[in-house]
Amino acid sequence: MLKDQDRIFTNIYGLHDWGLKGAMRRGLWDGTKGILENGRDWIIEQMKASGLRGRGGAGFPTGLKWSFMPKEIGERPHYLVVNADESEPGTCKDREILRHDPHHLVEGCLIAGFAVGAHTAFIYVRGEYIRERERLQAAIDQAYEAKLIGKNNKNSWDFDIVVHHGAGAYICGEETALLESLEGKKGQPRLKPPFPANVGLYGCPSTVNNVESIAVAPTILRRGGAWFSGLGKPNNTGTKLFGLSGHVERSCVVEEELGVPFRELVEKHAGGVRGGWDNLLAIIPGGASVPLLPASECEDLEMAFDSLKAKQSGLGTAAVLVMDKSTDVVKAIARISYFFKHESCGQCTPCREGTGWVWRVMERMARGEAQKSEIDTLFNVTKQVEGHTICALGDAAAWPIQGLIRHFRPEIERRIDEFTRNADPAEAPLVAVE
Repeated sequence: MLKDQDRIFTNIYGLHDWGLKGAMRRGLWDGTKGILENGRDWIIEQMKASGLRGRGGAGFPTGLKWSFMPKEIGERPHYLVVNADESEPGTCKDREILRHDPHHLVEGCLIAGFAVGAHTAFIYVRGEYIRERERLQAAIDQAYEAKLIGKNNKNSWDFDIVVHHGAGAYICGEETALLESLEGKKGQPRLKPPFPANVGLYGCPSTVNNVESIAVAPTILRRGGAWFSGLGKPNNTGTKLFGLSGHVERSCVVEEELGVPFRELVEKHAGGVRGGWDNLLAIIPGGASVPLLPASECEDLEMAFDSLKAKQSGLGTAAVLVMDKSTDVVKAIARISYFFKHESCGQCTPCREGTGWVWRVMERMARGEAQKSEIDTLFNVTKQVEGHTICALGDAAAWPIQGLIRHFRPEIERRIDEFTRNADPAEAPLVAVE
C-alpha cells in the first residue's frame, strides 16, 4: 500500500479543516513564490520528469501538454481551463478534491497558469456539483483575501480564477465542447486542428487539464519530479485517486500508486467484493466508457494505463465499477448504452444515429428478443461508430458493448435461446436492419 508520507491528498475524507489555515498546516502554499521564481522552463521540465499523465481519462503527458503553449505572449492572452465537469458514470474523485482539499486545486491553478503564461484560469464545474462549487469558490475567496492570487499578489504573478457552473451536459467534459460552452455556445466538440494550445478559449492559446492533474502539481514541484516518477510503474508513474463502487463492502475514493493490483485495491480499501472474491463477475475499471473485464482477468490485474490497455480495456478516470454474480451484465451495458445515446450532442452522424441504434438492439438483447446473427451485426456497427466522430463519445459508446460481446457472448446467446424456446411461434423476433 502507498505510504502515508507519499500521499498528496491528505484531507480527501474531509477529516480536517478544508480552509486556508488547514491547508497551510498540511504544507500547501509553502514556498509557492520560490517555485515560480525557478521559471517556466524548470516547472515544465519537472512535470515532464515526473511522468504525470493526465488524470481525466486520456492519459496524455501533462508536462508535454504545457510545453505546447507559445512561449511568448502576444496580442492574444493565454488561458488555463480546468475541467471539473466530472460526469462519467461511476467517477467521483474530483468531487472529493473540490469538497475537502480545494486549495490543492487553487494553488495548482496559479502554478500551472504561470507555466503556460496565463493570467486567468477558468474552472468549469459540473452542473450537479452545487455544494462543491460553493466550497471551491470559498477557497478561491480565501486565496484572494490572503493575497495569494489576484493583482499584485505575494507570489508576483497576477492571476485570477473564474468558476463557471455548467448545466449538466456530459459532452461538456470533452475539452473543446467545454470551451464552446464557456464561450456561451452550444456544447459541441470542435474539429482539431487547430488544437487549444493554438486556438482555444475565445480564439486564444489555452491549456485544458483535469482537476486532479492540476491539483497534484504543487506537491510534485515541492518534492521533485524524481520523487513522483519513483512511485508506480514505468510510464505509469505516481499516485492516483481510485473510486471504488458497485458491489463492494465499502464504496470509497482512495489514493494509491498506479499499478496497484486490483485485488489488493478492492480488498484492502473497499472491504472486498460483496459475497467474497469468488462472487466477482466483472469490473469496469475506468468509468462507464471503457470495456469491462471478466473476473478471470482480474486476479493479477494491475491498475495502470498500459496494463489495462493490454487487456483491451483502459484506466480512464480510475472509477472502478464492481459487479458481482447477481448482476444482469447485458442489462447493465444496455443501461450504459442509453446514457451515451442520451448524452450524444448529435453533431456527428455515426454517433447521433449509432448510439440510438445500438441502445435499441441492446434492449432487445437484454430480453433475449433477438437473433444470434445480430451479435456480429451489433459489433460491426460499434466499429463503424468508433473512430469516426469528432470527439471520443462515439468511442465511449462503442467500447462497453465491444467488451460485453468479447467476454460475455455466451450469456447473450443463452438468453436468446431461452427467449426463442418460450416465444410464441407466431411471433418471430425482430431483426436489426442491416
